[in-house]
Amino acid sequence: RKITIGHNNKGSSAGWFVDKVIVDDLGNKMVYEFPINRWFAIDEDDGKIQRDILVGGSQPTGIVYNVQIVTGNLRGAGTNSKIHIVMHGSKGMKNSGKVFLEGGKFERSLTDIFTVEVAALLSPLSRVTIGHDNGGVSSGWFCEKVVVYCPFTGIEQTFPCSKWLDEKEGDGLIERELYEMVSLRQRRQKKHPWSLWIWTSDLPSAGTDADISFQIYGDKGKSDEIRLDNKTDNFEQGQTDRFMVELPDLGKLTKLRIWHEKRNPFAGWHLSKATIMKTLTKEKYTFPCERWLDTNEDDNEVVRELPATGDLINEIMNLSYRVTVCTGTVGGSGTDASVFLNIIGDKGDTGDRELINCKNNVNKFEKGNLDEFIIEAVSVGRVRRIRIGHNGKGGGCGWFLDKVIVREEGEAEAHAVEFPCNRWLDRNEDDGQIVRELVPFLDGQRLYNVEYHIAVKTGNISGGSSDSHVFVKLYGEKGDTCKMMLIVSDNNLRNYFEMGRVDVFTVETFDIGQISRLMIGHTNVGMRAGWFLDSVQIMVPVHGSQYMFPSHRWLCKDEADGKTEVEIYPSEILDLEQMINYEISVVTGNVTFAGTNARVFIQMYGDKGKSEVMILESRSNNFERNTTEIFKIEAKDVGKIFKIRIGHDGSGVGPGWFLESVDVKHLIMAMAPKEKKKDDKKKKKKKKKDEEEDEDDEGEEMQEVVFTYHFPCSRWLASGEEDGELVVELLPEDAEDLEVNTYEVSVFTGGMMGAGTDAKVFVNIYGENGDTGERYLKSSNNLNKFEKGKEDVFTVTAIELGPLKKLRIRHDNSGSYSSWYLDRVEIVDTKDDTTYFFPCNRWLAVDEDDGQIARELVPVDEAFMWKDDDDEEGGGAKLGLEQKSMSTTYTLKIKTGEKKHAGTDANVFAILFGENDDTVLHSIHLH
Repeated sequence: RKITIGHNNKGSSAGWFVDKVIVDDLGNKMVYEFPINRWFAIDEDDGKIQRDILVGGSQPTGIVYNVQIVTGNLRGAGTNSKIHIVMHGSKGMKNSGKVFLEGGKFERSLTDIFTVEVAALLSPLSRVTIGHDNGGVSSGWFCEKVVVYCPFTGIEQTFPCSKWLDEKEGDGLIERELYEMVSLRQRRQKKHPWSLWIWTSDLPSAGTDADISFQIYGDKGKSDEIRLDNKTDNFEQGQTDRFMVELPDLGKLTKLRIWHEKRNPFAGWHLSKATIMKTLTKEKYTFPCERWLDTNEDDNEVVRELPATGDLINEIMNLSYRVTVCTGTVGGSGTDASVFLNIIGDKGDTGDRELINCKNNVNKFEKGNLDEFIIEAVSVGRVRRIRIGHNGKGGGCGWFLDKVIVREEGEAEAHAVEFPCNRWLDRNEDDGQIVRELVPFLDGQRLYNVEYHIAVKTGNISGGSSDSHVFVKLYGEKGDTCKMMLIVSDNNLRNYFEMGRVDVFTVETFDIGQISRLMIGHTNVGMRAGWFLDSVQIMVPVHGSQYMFPSHRWLCKDEADGKTEVEIYPSEILDLEQMINYEISVVTGNVTFAGTNARVFIQMYGDKGKSEVMILESRSNNFERNTTEIFKIEAKDVGKIFKIRIGHDGSGVGPGWFLESVDVKHLIMAMAPKEKKKDDKKKKKKKKKDEEEDEDDEGEEMQEVVFTYHFPCSRWLASGEEDGELVVELLPEDAEDLEVNTYEVSVFTGGMMGAGTDAKVFVNIYGENGDTGERYLKSSNNLNKFEKGKEDVFTVTAIELGPLKKLRIRHDNSGSYSSWYLDRVEIVDTKDDTTYFFPCNRWLAVDEDDGQIARELVPVDEAFMWKDDDDEEGGGAKLGLEQKSMSTTYTLKIKTGEKKHAGTDANVFAILFGENDDTVLHSIHLH
């Protein structure tokens, strides 16, 4: 049935090319022919020096096994001997035969990884035999464990050893039987072996010296990008090259995209066709091409999309998409960087295509340009979104993209789909991203993408840092993302992937559902490209999920298995507080000096609670006169919003700000007419014509629609204008039930020595309808505020709070006399003329009483306030009890790390967030 043939790789020119083997069975008068036609050499083809060959089979039907050998972390654990393995199938009958593991290092605490091809399906294995030939100077070897993964079954098995294979140690054995630790068994995505033939045309200069990459699409999804190294003179004129590839279950194959990245004169390639066959079922597809992939031939493109042909396939169309890229007209909006585009539809995508051959302009992506490109592809069905970006190279690489228009060549202009962007793709502007996914023209553009926050930890291992570019690809239940470069980090550490550090990146893409695994790797460029990846953590607030991916391995050409990219699976999935996307549009007015450089913040109140105070900022210069700024934030779902509070901290030069209006948008599920799908309205007409007439009769369906709250403002937030307030509360347009109210806050400072304060005082008033947020008590009826025995009166404007519940008052401990004895606070609700009394009778001081500089006060009956002095003692006790019953004491323990310079002299503060509310900003004073 099969033969195993190989050599021992000894001698100066050990590499061997075998054409075929003929076995003449003289007894049975049978002749068996084994065609091989492959190299047996470490430095040629796939680097193997031993193969299983089936009789008469020109196609290999080998099942591939990934074998990891871990050498222990003991002195002298490594070996120079030749290591061999035998894998035993579960029936006990079949085994792999003795397989020599060539090219491994087998050094102390290293993992060596091998790909072994066997003509039998053995997985799951019953046991493995591991041994060595006892050759070499230090022949003894301490084997920690063997891990075998079979892509065909998706099963990874661990066989612990933790023993010497050494004649001079322990029991003196140099070969051992290992059995699986079943608790460590992992199930991964199954992959099937396919044979791929690439036929280079028999034309002059048809061959190429470039590495060829390809990606295969089927009706159940797409493969990863797979690179075919051109290391043994592959892809020569008139030649057919064969490769073994492993693909997940893609269903019926629909197309193959094939490309190379070289744009030099010798890279041009004329591809005749490609054929692929599933080695187990003999299912076969052919992808005819007969075209150049060459910058100087045909249409000068180096990527081709080929529709599948074969018995199983209905005719699939090749299309040309005409893409118009409109660069904005703001200062510095053009770019010289290399721009790429990916068109994504119902039936797949075009992959990232470099936009090089512009049809109408010599100098591309200049300010105000409309640049046209043709993208040839197999039809992606209805165009749903596009992904566009640049490589960030060059001095003025920042780019302001206005919009992109996509239409099928030959279609009317009216069927074009418009993708507005109107944003920077620039590391120093907006959110710093240089790649964006755009959806067709519709309201709330930014709400349709999900943010994935990726924290990458580099190992604390000597030489573990990398200066290469890292990329990730996420796989989820609803599809997988494109390969995404991690170029701009949120924590702005500049020099990324340094030893022992965590870099955090945000990528925005469509919702892929629950993440099943991720691929992470690097481009292997740079002086120190090798990288030790410790772990990856992914947070998806919109799903309320956090994924932990342990890795703890090298991604390096010269370490372990030499891989620079790896697939990893989550070890656990934790729950986070679930968030939703909000899009907040802020319009600064068109009056002189309307803009501000201060820090702007917003807080939203709804029937399900309130959001945190959120800073609205980006890397651009925001809140300029007569501009609209759009921010996307992830916040908890506050339900139906009844008010927002927006303001600034008064910092910077000329902080005064004229705010025109604010819009808050989020997605809700609602019944909506089918016409108004999340696509361009014009595109829909074409759809009706060809395939979905019957659907439109149904009228309405549940779908995501944008819900908008509009908050008019048209006022100054400036200390020298109007009421001098820097914070304002706004009601949504058409809000009937609530209105703006004025609260007069009287603060009474005690009469004893040193009772007054120079510190800044802040108050937050709570009612049944939310709270006022923390307000700075800036201007009172007295020039010098909070003096001994004085009453200061302040005005606080807020959306009516209903009956008052409590207030929180604090100072910031600034100034030379910061300690303060607060007697009481009285608040008049001017709308219904009610007075609330909040007694305090305590110090707010770090060196008095309990050392707190913040107090929560509850309202008491007026009669309580005016009791005789004789009752004072009992009254004070009663008040203390009343306040205590409405409050809780929290004890915080803070442990400073043991590293050098871990301590701080700065003031530390903490805010506790709970289901009911959050605490004030408490400075933490060490008593």
